Order: sequence, then structure tokens, then C-alpha cells
Amino acid sequence: MPRLIEKASRVTAAGTPPKTIDEYVGRVNTGDGAVSVAHMRSPSGWSEPGQTPEFDEYTLVLRGELRVEHAGGELTVPAGQAVHTAAGEWVRYSSPGPDGAEYVAVCLPAFEIGAAHRDS
Repeated sequence: MPRLIEKASRVTAAGTPPKTIDEYVGRVNTGDGAVSVAHMRSPSGWSEPGQTPEFDEYTLVLRGELRVEHAGGELTVPAGQAVHTAAGEWVRYSSPGPDGAEYVAVCLPAFEIGAAHRDS
């Protein structure tokens, strides 16, 4: 039987200036460890520490653009496009553009802070 997820849980974000994370599916909101789905809103100038996560991340940009730095360079992902980063790959996300970014992130398995392996 389908289960309605009535609301998201607000999750503390890494990086500055602060971004907003609303998790709909995942360890925090539904207790699901297999997958997480979160709606992200990052302001212009936001960036977070690099990370080498133990999970794959699929990110669909809805508005603005997201910069994804990786060991081989960087990508700019505009609204209407998506990016996949593989587990074990170093990445760093930011939204340097004037409009920031709004996007949906899907992590397999679900995001877990200890599995992100953020740079110090």
C-alpha cells in the first residue's frame, strides 16, 4: 500500500552561507537507509567542504546552477540538467552564480554524515 510522506524534515547543512535541506526520504525523515531524497536550496556564494562519499549521488538542478568540482576538473550544471557522482569519487559542491541553486539530491544508499567523509 502506498505511504504518503506528509512533510520533510529540515536537516542541518554544511557550508557557508547556510543552505536549506529538506529531506523527504532518508535516515532522518523516514528511517530509510536504502535511499535519500532531499530538496536543497543554496544561496549565491554557498560552498561546502569537499567529500569522498560512500554513496552515489544523483542531482537534478531545478533553478540556478550548481558547480561540481572533482579530481579531473569541474562541471557547471544548469537548471534542467542533472549530474551523477559515484561513490568513492572526491567532489565539492557550490553555487557561485547570482541566483544560487535549487535542486533535488538522491543518494544511494541514503545520505549519512559519517559516510560523506568530508575534508577537514
